[in-house]
Amino acid sequence: MGKKDSLVVGLDIGTTKICTVVGEIVDGQVQIIGLGTHPSKGLRKGVVVNIESTVQSIKKAVEEAELMADCHITSVYAGIAGGHIKGINSHGIIAIKNKEITSNDVRRVIDAASAVAIPMDREIIHVLPQEFIVDGQDGIRDPVGMSGIRLEGKVHIVTGAITSAQNIIKCANRAGLDVADIVLEQLGSSEAVLTPEEKELGAAIIDIGGGTTDLVIFSNGSIKHTAVFSLAGNHITHDISIGLRTPLEEAEKIKIRYGCALTSMVRKDETIEVPSVGGRRPRVLSRQTLAEIIEPRVEEILTLVHEEVVRMGYANLIPAGVILTGGSAILEGVPELTEQIFNLPVRRGVPTGIGGLVDLVSSPIYATGVGLVLYGSRNRGKSRFRVGEENIFSKVTHRMREWIGEFF
Repeated sequence: MGKKDSLVVGLDIGTTKICTVVGEIVDGQVQIIGLGTHPSKGLRKGVVVNIESTVQSIKKAVEEAELMADCHITSVYAGIAGGHIKGINSHGIIAIKNKEITSNDVRRVIDAASAVAIPMDREIIHVLPQEFIVDGQDGIRDPVGMSGIRLEGKVHIVTGAITSAQNIIKCANRAGLDVADIVLEQLGSSEAVLTPEEKELGAAIIDIGGGTTDLVIFSNGSIKHTAVFSLAGNHITHDISIGLRTPLEEAEKIKIRYGCALTSMVRKDETIEVPSVGGRRPRVLSRQTLAEIIEPRVEEILTLVHEEVVRMGYANLIPAGVILTGGSAILEGVPELTEQIFNLPVRRGVPTGIGGLVDLVSSPIYATGVGLVLYGSRNRGKSRFRVGEENIFSKVTHRMREWIGEFF
């Protein structure tokens, strides 16, 4: 059994599945020692809509991970997603008192950049520093110790609906877990699948899950943009169900087993057996018919993301290309279709930088779960919180600022 203080657990609460990943820190490296998954019931488009169903799914996924890792899980790093997530870039300026920049000045400039007007029902989840500018000199990562009169800081602020985050914490608490931190899911994915070179050169991660498609853009080593779209894998399944007149459960199985996002990649003589509804006999259809249903929906999702990238002016800032994660990224033809739309190199993202049961999590499906573990391993020792504490998000923001201070 791993020592309790060396364990880090990621809890990916998705629309189609709950995934628990247990990591143990051995000699500074994260070793994956346990994995538990269970179908998710109680979420819609990344947001909790039924607490009791979500609690039961979390319990089952945690129990499975505990059995495999031979440990008792008490605290998790929980992922958050959903259409309510919004990311904005902000800029702060302060005067330097003693001509030399200290870590306290860095905290002050980040506070200044974080002082943006946010609606009452929203709060800050992450404050992610992008770069610092000292007396007009930009591109500075760590200004501590430098001489200067004026310090500017650029940050990316991620905000979310307070109630959605509270419901995630409430579900985890009712499943017997403390929440060490709430982490944006695509930030977790980036920890697991991006190389330092890709972050520096500029890359985009597109996480196509069941309920939402998440986008995060990195350039010059920091996050420049985040976005969430309420179109994803479940919409593909729904289209198959209607198009082939088959139950949703069967449509999901057909999508996983025979699905292809590019009609041109399917041979004309390939056939599939499709179960019917109402006790009728199964039908045999061309696999091309299935691809003709899937391709327009996948193209719509990817076009939405591409339009967002172009609209924000980042189309030319991601030369390292696109990294696909999430369950729908496994579909045959998705990388090829993404290449056609973005005109950039595309690859499927699998978790790296880990040891232990690597083969078990070597799939885009587990990118977020493993990323939450990696995020947690780098941010351990921060105070945990339970639902019922006042202003949960102010505590998260405070921890982020503390982390930033320690980082610099």
